[in-house]
Amino acid sequence: MKKSLFTLALIFSFSACLQGQNGNIQGTISDQNGIYVPGANVIISTIGKGAISNFDGKFTMVDIPEGNYTLQISYLGYGDIEQAVSVISNTTTTVSIVMTPKSLELDGVEVTAYGLSGQAKALNKQKNNLNITNVVSTDQIGKFPDANIGDAVKRIPGITMQVDQGEARNIIVRGLSPQLNSVTLNGSRIPSAEGDNRNIQMDLIPSDMIQTIEVNKAVTPDMDADALGGSVNLVTRTAPQGFRLAATAGSGINFITDKRILNGSFLIGDRTANGKFGWMVAASINDNDFGSDNVEAEWEDEFEFFNGSDTEEVDVNPYTKVLEQRTYLVQRIRRSFSANFDFQFDANNSIYLKTMYNWRDDRENRFRLEQEILDSEDIGAADFTVTNGIPTRFPVEVKRQTKGGIDADRNENRRLEDQRMQNYTLGGDHLWGKLKVNWMGSYAQASEERPNERYAEFESVYSIDNDNSDPEFPIFTATTAADASDLGSFEFGEITDENQFTEEEDFNAFINFELPADFFGKGDGIVKFGLRGRFKNKIRDNNFFEYDLEGTFPTLAAVPTKDYTDPDYLAGSQYRAGLYADEAWLGGLSLVNGTAVPDEFLRANFDVEENVYAAYLMTNQKLTDNFSVLWGLRVEATDITAKGNQIEDEENVVGEITEESSYTNIMPGVHLKYDITDNTILRFAWTNTLARPNYADLVPSLDVVSGDEEIFVGNPELDPTTSMNFDLMAEHYFTSVGLLSGGVFYKRINDFIYTFQGEATDDSLGAGTTGFNVFQPLNGDDASVVGVEVAVQRQLDFLPGFAKNFSLYLNYTYLTSSADGIRNEDGDERTDLDLPNTAPNMFNGSLGYADKKFTARLSINFSDAYIDEIGGRAFDDRYYDEQLFLDFNATFAINKNLRIYADLNNITNQPLRYYQGITSRTQQVEFYERRLTFGLKYDLFQTN
Repeated sequence: MKKSLFTLALIFSFSACLQGQNGNIQGTISDQNGIYVPGANVIISTIGKGAISNFDGKFTMVDIPEGNYTLQISYLGYGDIEQAVSVISNTTTTVSIVMTPKSLELDGVEVTAYGLSGQAKALNKQKNNLNITNVVSTDQIGKFPDANIGDAVKRIPGITMQVDQGEARNIIVRGLSPQLNSVTLNGSRIPSAEGDNRNIQMDLIPSDMIQTIEVNKAVTPDMDADALGGSVNLVTRTAPQGFRLAATAGSGINFITDKRILNGSFLIGDRTANGKFGWMVAASINDNDFGSDNVEAEWEDEFEFFNGSDTEEVDVNPYTKVLEQRTYLVQRIRRSFSANFDFQFDANNSIYLKTMYNWRDDRENRFRLEQEILDSEDIGAADFTVTNGIPTRFPVEVKRQTKGGIDADRNENRRLEDQRMQNYTLGGDHLWGKLKVNWMGSYAQASEERPNERYAEFESVYSIDNDNSDPEFPIFTATTAADASDLGSFEFGEITDENQFTEEEDFNAFINFELPADFFGKGDGIVKFGLRGRFKNKIRDNNFFEYDLEGTFPTLAAVPTKDYTDPDYLAGSQYRAGLYADEAWLGGLSLVNGTAVPDEFLRANFDVEENVYAAYLMTNQKLTDNFSVLWGLRVEATDITAKGNQIEDEENVVGEITEESSYTNIMPGVHLKYDITDNTILRFAWTNTLARPNYADLVPSLDVVSGDEEIFVGNPELDPTTSMNFDLMAEHYFTSVGLLSGGVFYKRINDFIYTFQGEATDDSLGAGTTGFNVFQPLNGDDASVVGVEVAVQRQLDFLPGFAKNFSLYLNYTYLTSSADGIRNEDGDERTDLDLPNTAPNMFNGSLGYADKKFTARLSINFSDAYIDEIGGRAFDDRYYDEQLFLDFNATFAINKNLRIYADLNNITNQPLRYYQGITSRTQQVEFYERRLTFGLKYDLFQTN
């Protein structure tokens, strides 16, 4: 049936194209430097025809009667310009328009060269988009001190980021988890290198490799529907109209380690004299040597001991049962390379090739002091003290662990995390009569390899004094100080070597057709339809070996050690790291005849194939001169084959399990746009979106860990999460290039996914498993999200004197949510939970200053606390704490081509912090300190 409908549509389309033709206009709009101008509004007022230039500055107008016309080009922050054009029947006329900045006279104040700034390009594109979007240009990105694209995206309204080692990594759009949003590169889905989720590593992509960021908060039927929170499209740089050379060279310092930062980039591109062939090559490198200071805790409200014949429980208040102190030393080298080409055969046919290769080496040493209360059977009545309801003394098992890697050129005695993402996209744009056709095929791959990750651990047992007087910074200290420093008492625990490999491959292909279709006589309607296929394969292949070297290294005193105690430890000088096995000693060990430990890796290994087939039909029509409607339907069919392992007693593989599943989603959508004035717009959208389950959750694995009385179960029967979305947005664009916007949105979410933690009530999951703790991903019932967004961008040109050079950038998002169908460990439904990862308040602000030579900007980014992980009960819930980042950057133009820049990041020394249950109860706090970078930027333009 689907094939028949598509065949009929093609016949209709080509029949229409073979009928008598008028003429067409193909145009390109660029600035005086040869850089394309997106979002320009092009109209022929005498016949009511119009078009909007795309990210490559191109526009197309079809079915124009033969004759002479005047194109009127309007552009926010710029006076209208006109271009004469002659249209010949059955011919496509080409036109090239160059926009030159001019001064504007605003209330008696002369404002120079607003027109083609990065902010103007972004706002014009945002203003003229059919759907609700936020657009950020390269120039805007450069105004903020953001090295990777994740840090740049967090400036956009309604977006917050989860941090990894001080850099923004996982994107949360309108309060929805990272795996509920999509990230594309030039319209092609970016695969994920994460093993257990669909998250896209935003810190993998340097910000200076991207031309534009477009966040679609209300997707149209021609976009992928797996964008429950939103879709982020990263547009790479394209070849300019003339020669361009740009380069950056810089350095800096991380104040936590006083180690250097190195960064550099270049971009070069040109176009042939006849304008047919364009090319651009860009590369970037960032070498950052830094670290972090970390404290982690687990809290408990039960205490048991052995009374000589049985265990006995003592009534206690919450106390720290596990405390870890960690010191991280990290070197992160980010490399990126991009080569883009385009060729125009004639006025009606062009093709392009866009490529990008990102490669990040993350080298890490971690030194961990872990102290955990002993099992109740090992605690006697004389071994502990309870004061005012809190255990203040008890025996703990103490572990000193060194994390590193082999002694090799790439590993350098550190754990090496080799992450790569590559994307190759071939596409074309064609005009056959009045039928527009565009197509794209792409191959993308993401991988993460962690070879020879090594751990050396030595263990001891002694009593500690537990201080919870400040639960934000809990501390354990040895009751007898000598116990903590006696290396001979730390006996050999383990030495292990682990290899991890995750890879996701993604093949994409689509074809779109567009025809003029004016249903209401307003002269500017279209019908668009198309097909898409996306074919994914994701594998995870890990192993883990341990080595019995107790006879060779019986205690920590038998190995070389280093003292990592730091009096300036950012969590507080009361945390003393002490001595650990030297990472160079660990890396130099020749490890042979290891014993595999299957329970460390078998459950994690899987092979998943996911194929998505999509088709859509939509139309965009003008109901009046000011009122337009876009409506349509998208259908996506998903087929999944997942393979996992059934495991018993932690190491015995019973067999491989394969499960297949499929489902089809039908998703209608409507977008309304009403132009109250030329610069004031009211938008409404009703859309339907989905989010597919994480691959690891779909794997049909069963792992019975008898020693811990735990069972981990996959769930190939998971349904995708779906959402019905309503958006209402009002926008006013200032002539002097600015924006005031406000809106509300509502999402009704069904079948969201959470991890259930409960208890096995029978032996259906294995003999003797009654009473075991069960962990399994399940679908909840439904959830809702209600939000408000407001934003303002404004040049303060109405102020007198030098004050007119200031500008404001402010946006605020408020969210409230609820979730039904989440069960606790007893199977009872919880009614006290928000939807995970929904931050109630998000705020961005910056105050900028710019004159002819000097620019400066002070930027703030705030996101509120939210629940991150649901526990078996409220006491065990994990929350991601609020974050407040303050950054500053400045540039000075030596001449029109050369600038000096300086950036200071994380002025507030904002830590990453999780808390358990209540805000004062720290579960993790990790500090990164400030970072200073500085250098030179060079940019040369020569137009043909």
